[in-house]
Amino acid sequence: MNPVLKLTEDLVRRRSITPNDAGCMDLIVEHLQPLGFQAEWLNFGETRNLWLRRGRQAPLFVFLGHTDVVPPGPEDRWTSLPFEPAIRDGKLYGRGAADMKSGVAAMAIAMERFVALHPDHPGSLALLLTSDEEGDATDGVVRVVDALQARHESIDWCLVGEPSSCATLGDVIRVGRRGSLSGRLKVFGVQGHVAYPDRVKNPILKFAPALDALAKEVWDQGNAFFPPTSFQVSNIHAGTGAENVAPGELGVLFNLRYSTELDEEIIKRRVIQILDQYGLDYELHWHSSGKPFLTRGTTLIGAVQAALTEILGAPAKPDTGGGTSDGRFIAPTGAEVVELGPLNASIHKIDEHVRVDDLEKLAGVYQKTLEKLLIP
Repeated sequence: MNPVLKLTEDLVRRRSITPNDAGCMDLIVEHLQPLGFQAEWLNFGETRNLWLRRGRQAPLFVFLGHTDVVPPGPEDRWTSLPFEPAIRDGKLYGRGAADMKSGVAAMAIAMERFVALHPDHPGSLALLLTSDEEGDATDGVVRVVDALQARHESIDWCLVGEPSSCATLGDVIRVGRRGSLSGRLKVFGVQGHVAYPDRVKNPILKFAPALDALAKEVWDQGNAFFPPTSFQVSNIHAGTGAENVAPGELGVLFNLRYSTELDEEIIKRRVIQILDQYGLDYELHWHSSGKPFLTRGTTLIGAVQAALTEILGAPAKPDTGGGTSDGRFIAPTGAEVVELGPLNASIHKIDEHVRVDDLEKLAGVYQKTLEKLLIP
């Protein structure tokens, strides 16, 4: 059997719902430790973090991935059980098949093959895995980066195995990501009978003009690498359930995905200005999931593009779309970060899957990237 396929299947069988690793990382250690990779566990809270490194010299290349997956949802809606890998019509089905157990498997096999061909390679190789990417991401890569920096362990290049591809394998690589800033807003009013509007302050009606202004606000124009900043409401709720009671409180959850044209403080000030403009009585709490980053260095991007051209016949489109990834914790250290992985059309969905033929190709691209970077 294709070793990438076999390892992917073995990983999918483990019910590693965030933050449970379910033994996935132990499988990877079994593959790489005999080849001279030193395994170090950097666990925090309920999160497992694995740092596997071979070599002590610069430059340091790191593969970054996660073994945790999102819940499968109603299992009776899956064509086959989500944690029993199944192949149909040339596709491997299972939760995590695309996001991102196939990427983890391809990275491990690529490193095995690279070391077999180049046992005395210059520089260092490392694989960083966490079980806290799909969750709050508070005890995962962000904590490991702090630990590495405290002992002056610097990453030069980081290739993230997140599913970046859209129509065909390797058609898109992520060279940056937008920032994500969320707000939890409470708007206060006075509850009362709807028949006596002079005795109530309906927070829904008070907030409606402010919401319209927030939705229409032009935050920026974006730039050559990022689309314009976007504002979205993910949840809004109020009321007692009775049709004749005006509510006394309104709750809103909103999010802004923003470019490098802005920073958190600018966004916060502009949101508050709009809310204050409409005289609202409110509470607002912020949560930042990550700042925007962009890889401007060309060494890693050039190596990935050359590997894609050699293995798949064409370079990828550089892009900064999608959600956030753990690359946001690596980029601020000064490392060049690129994301490249399988197709993302089915991630987090019922019947998540990956194309079987893509697995070996992805491992080939990863291995060739290592050779472009580390072999003279």
